[in-house]
Amino acid sequence: MHRRLPPLNALKAFEAAGRHGSFTLAAEELRVTHGAVSRHVQTLEAWLGLLLFERHNRRVVLTEAGRTYLPEIGAALDRIALATARQKERGQADVLHVNALATFTLRWLIPRLSAFQRAHPAVEIRLTTSNVPLAQIIEPFDVAIRGGPDTRPGFVGREFLTERRIPVCSPRLLQHGPLSKPADLAGHTLLHAATLPDVWPHWLQAAGVPNLTPQASVTLEHFYLTLQAALDGLGVAMGPDRLIADDVSAGRLMMPFADPALPARSYHTYVPEAGADRPAVQAFCDWLSTTN
Repeated sequence: MHRRLPPLNALKAFEAAGRHGSFTLAAEELRVTHGAVSRHVQTLEAWLGLLLFERHNRRVVLTEAGRTYLPEIGAALDRIALATARQKERGQADVLHVNALATFTLRWLIPRLSAFQRAHPAVEIRLTTSNVPLAQIIEPFDVAIRGGPDTRPGFVGREFLTERRIPVCSPRLLQHGPLSKPADLAGHTLLHAATLPDVWPHWLQAAGVPNLTPQASVTLEHFYLTLQAALDGLGVAMGPDRLIADDVSAGRLMMPFADPALPARSYHTYVPEAGADRPAVQAFCDWLSTTN
């Protein structure tokens, strides 16, 4: 069926002017000039063969024909806008905002994230890192990754990865001295993370050498920096076993001692209850739970 339709711009100008009762306000909304709105309305009136407005100096009043026409055109434009928005959403990625711990992100999440994107190409991950507690995260997020288990009102928590901590180093480090027993650490540099100052003292206590004095100590700001320093052969770091698994498998790092391993908080996803049913959120959390 051939549809005889007036120009869309003319309809938009009429609807805005009728809704505001003003060509000036319609022009501001549509970001055009007052004259442009007036010309569009005149075009529509000529096309219809009817007057839609009565002009009174600085204001306009809808005629009977205009009052009848306005709600129908307004509803039609609303339907067009809604249908267009739905089509745009189908063509756009479903954005998922993830806030994760920095070391976890660098050492575990990023190396595996391409697998999630291949499985879910319509989901766009926007990833930020921070080490602040869940309650102190400022920016909005769909999924936060933190240690746990913690119970936070308004959030759904779920464990997906356990962790232990044990000394790790580059195999090259053994060229400078043996590491067959914990006491051998006295001949090496210990790498400390400023964010976790008690990890080494706790491990040395558990290993039976609480008073050990290393050859040197280096303190770095973040945990992931100590792991990079260990990779570069600077010394021995306290490694989260799940976050160094890829490096151990590839021979870039080694664990000189089989034990003791310190227990650590496991990794959890925390999702605001209001968004817990989103398919993209569920897909991401399910993927984390099934990824090693």
